[in-house]
Formats: sequence, structure tokens, C-alpha cells
Amino acid sequence: MAPLAAAPILENPMENMEMLLEPLRASLRQVGEFLPHLVLALAILVVGWFIAKAARFAIVRMLRAVNFNIVTEKAGIDQFLKQGGGKRDTVDFMGLLVYWLVVFAALMIAFNSLGLTYVTDLIGRIVLFVPKVMVAVLILVFGTYFARFVGAAVSAYCKSVGISDAELLGRLTLYAITAFVVLIALDQLGLGDIIRQTFLVLVSAIGLALALAFGIGGAKRAGEFLDRWSRRPPDPPRPPGPRPPAS
Repeated sequence: MAPLAAAPILENPMENMEMLLEPLRASLRQVGEFLPHLVLALAILVVGWFIAKAARFAIVRMLRAVNFNIVTEKAGIDQFLKQGGGKRDTVDFMGLLVYWLVVFAALMIAFNSLGLTYVTDLIGRIVLFVPKVMVAVLILVFGTYFARFVGAAVSAYCKSVGISDAELLGRLTLYAITAFVVLIALDQLGLGDIIRQTFLVLVSAIGLALALAFGIGGAKRAGEFLDRWSRRPPDPPRPPGPRPPAS
């Protein structure tokens, strides 16, 4: 009888071990290639953080040196922030925007070095949006300051010509210019179309409501207002002077 064939035995155990270790080697090779990029990204983040801190300090010092904080205080922006619970004024807010602008720029460069293109695109949109916020803040500050100046000028002029509702006219001028400035700032942020349409609807509704109110029950009151605004005060009496000599 012919001898029975032996069971198949692994011919080369070393080759099988190499096949088992090959995925581990590939993973270690990828980790080795990724580590330098990770170290570079971390270095970029650290350097960007230091630059952000320095840029924030420089911007705040520069704005306070040119008395920008006085303009924001007179414009009422600082008071508005304090009423909202904020502990920083407008100058500190501008410095904070510059800080995050540099930080996001560093993040974009770091993720780009890692090859994460989707995250880089998202952060790039944020980086492009932060300067728009800074420009909108500048528009609000100088526009509100101009609105307060014009409102005070209108009020002073109406008082000089004897209009009794001078304060009301000054406030209406202030609110009108402020609303226009807010629309410009929102348009800078890319929200102009929605806010503009909403504002037009609100103004139309308010105008229609006022027209109906005055037309139905306030015509007499409106006539009194117009009569009071158009009425000039009488000229003050002249002091008695010496009588001319009789001829």
C-alpha cells in the first residue's frame, strides 16, 4: 500500500509573519509621515497665538492713543454694551476681533499643513467674515456719532427759531440717521437685503398707521402741532430810549 499523504504544513512561517506585520508597518509608516506635519501645525498654532496676543495689545493701545474710545463713548456704543451686560468697551471689542482674526488665520494655515481642506475652507470663510464685522463696527461708531451731532444741531436750531418741539425733532433726526447707519452696517455683513425689506415693511406699516390715526381721530391734533411749529414767538419789546427833541 502507498503511504498516506501527510497533512499540508505551512511551508514558510516567516513569509506568513511578514504578511501579518505588513499592515502594522504601513500604519506606523503613515504615523511617521503624519507626525512632522502635526508638530508643524502645533508650532504654527503656538506662534499664531503669540502673534494674536501681540496684535490685540497693539490695536487696543493704538485706538486708545488716537482717542477712539472717546468717540465710542460719545456715540453711545460703550453705554449700549454695558447695558447689555458686557464688561468691555468698543476698543476692547475691536482688539478681541483682531485677536480672533489672527487665531483663525493660524488655524487655517495649520489645518492646511495637515491636508484637511474641508476644515480649511470653513475657517477661511470665518477669516473673511471677521474683517466685515470690524468695518461694520466702525460704521456704527462714526455713524452714531454723526447722528448725535446732527440731532443736537437740529434741536439747537429749532430752539433758536422758536419751535416748541425742538427736542422731539432732534430725537427724530437722531433715530432716522441711526436707522440708516444700522442698515449700512448690516449690508456690510451681507444681511442688507433681508433687513432692508423688513425695514421697508415696518416703515410702511408705521406710516399707514399714523396716516389712519391722524385721518380718523387726530386731524385736529395734527393741525395744532403744525400751527405750534409754524408759529414764531413775538419780537421782544424794545427798551425805551431817549425821545427825539421836539422841533
